[in-house]
Amino acid sequence: MWLLFAFLSAVTAAAVAIFGKLGLKNLDSTLATTIRSMVMALFLLLVSFSLGKWRQFSAGSIAGKDWLLIVLSGVAGALSWLFYFFALKSGDASKVVAIDRLSILFVIVFAVIFLGETLGWKQALGAILMAAGAILITMR
Repeated sequence: MWLLFAFLSAVTAAAVAIFGKLGLKNLDSTLATTIRSMVMALFLLLVSFSLGKWRQFSAGSIAGKDWLLIVLSGVAGALSWLFYFFALKSGDASKVVAIDRLSILFVIVFAVIFLGETLGWKQALGAILMAAGAILITMR
């Protein structure tokens, strides 16, 4: 099931790039990111409420470290969106996305360092090919 969700994530992320690039023509990228995050927050609240996720929620049931990590994740995500929309405003969508998706390489490295995941030769080769692909896509 994770594979289906991962592909759906990829398709909807592509839609973000296309809709975002089109929507940035006459709008400041920071303001666009702010509006996008407000729409996302409202949408996710509606989804969470409709799925009954708030019925069991209690702020006290989440450990302080978990709160910190989720908050840091939110800040990192907001910064990512800001930088993404800054780049998308002035760059070609296909090139911006190619560089943005190099986040996969950073995740691989960080997962090895911080999560203790192992990196085999297939994963390393795949990462090298992704980096090469991003370079080729962005070259003129």
